[in-house]
Amino acid sequence: MNLNRIKLFPNIPALRSRNYRLFFGGQGLSLIGTWMTQVATIWLVYSLSNSAWLLGLVGFTSQIPNLVLLPVAGVFVERLNRHRVLIATQILSMIQSLALAFLALTGSVNIWHIIALSLFQGIISPFDATARQVFVTEIVERREDLPNAIALNSSMFNGARLIGPAIAGLLIAKVGSGLCFLIDGLSYIAVIAALLAMNLKGGKKVVAVHAHPWQSFKEGFSYTFSFPPIRAIILLLALVSFMGMQYTVLVPIFATKILQGGSETLGFLMAAAGVGSLVGAIYLSTRKSVLGLGKFICYSPILMGIGLIGFSVSRILPLSLLMMFLVGLGFILQFTSSNTFIQTIVEDDKRSRVMSIYTMAFFGMLPLGNLFAGGLADLIGATNTLIISGVFCILGSLIFSRQLPYLKRLVVPVYQKLGILR
Repeated sequence: MNLNRIKLFPNIPALRSRNYRLFFGGQGLSLIGTWMTQVATIWLVYSLSNSAWLLGLVGFTSQIPNLVLLPVAGVFVERLNRHRVLIATQILSMIQSLALAFLALTGSVNIWHIIALSLFQGIISPFDATARQVFVTEIVERREDLPNAIALNSSMFNGARLIGPAIAGLLIAKVGSGLCFLIDGLSYIAVIAALLAMNLKGGKKVVAVHAHPWQSFKEGFSYTFSFPPIRAIILLLALVSFMGMQYTVLVPIFATKILQGGSETLGFLMAAAGVGSLVGAIYLSTRKSVLGLGKFICYSPILMGIGLIGFSVSRILPLSLLMMFLVGLGFILQFTSSNTFIQTIVEDDKRSRVMSIYTMAFFGMLPLGNLFAGGLADLIGATNTLIISGVFCILGSLIFSRQLPYLKRLVVPVYQKLGILR
């Protein structure tokens, strides 16, 4: 049977694993719905309020629990069955989306409903994201296939990021946001069914942990930040998340007031970023080794910064789409390369805690960046806000580049221990 699977997926190593194929398929369908909801939410908020500040506030409430709960989630997910955690988080997320669909379709939705449901989803996300990061390592049968699986996850995520916003833009224009929320809620059935269909009898067991949760929490932080390469990567990701990802809550302003479009324009702009991310993820999935990822981690924020600055000053849709492509490409090259590098070198018994901190660096900084962007855009305008964001991404990349030779020397012994370098 293994030979047959190798023949079916000769160039996609991770898909040799049946459980990963189930995960890939189910999650891929569900993520299309997730991106539809993201676009529908920011459009609905802007339609109801016409306020950059409220766009930032909704983004803040949906992500702020990550900053508080992700390190805690890492400790507890390490002690729990990741498979069961994911089933529970998917069911709760489905309930959230269906509740939002009901409110929107009945015409009774208002801003406080969106804020409350965004906060509810935000509480679920830290446990879901941490469990998902570690679960991939458990359902990929060969360790050497892990980098390919991580890159495929990014391809799946950004393929959905391409399809979901485009569909959402068209649906919002025709029938409103409610149908997007409904489709998202129903799409969770696919990933729940895939999780239930997995055969995990021969899978990895939960690591036995005897330390007190607070002690495990402190050990996770110490382990993560005591190794300069991991520390530098996480700090750069946090900067890009705080400054670079602000565009996600400001795009409706550019779609309507600057480009004189509507929900279709918003969908196309978000989809253009998805195309860039998908291209980057597909390229990374073709790489056979983690060697050389440092350059992607280092220089990709420059590409993202150029895209943000170009997008902010563009006044024509084709150029704006091209700049959004660069934004998506630059971000995914950094995010996926960082993820692959850390997952490859981290010790198995600390993976949950380290990946929770890594995820916190991204998702934990998003709410602060969203709130900052919304307030700053009200003061100096969305255009100037994104120009500042792009400049900071470029500066962060240049600072990291000065440390790169030193960081590479520290990584060599780790690669030799893992057999990556001989």
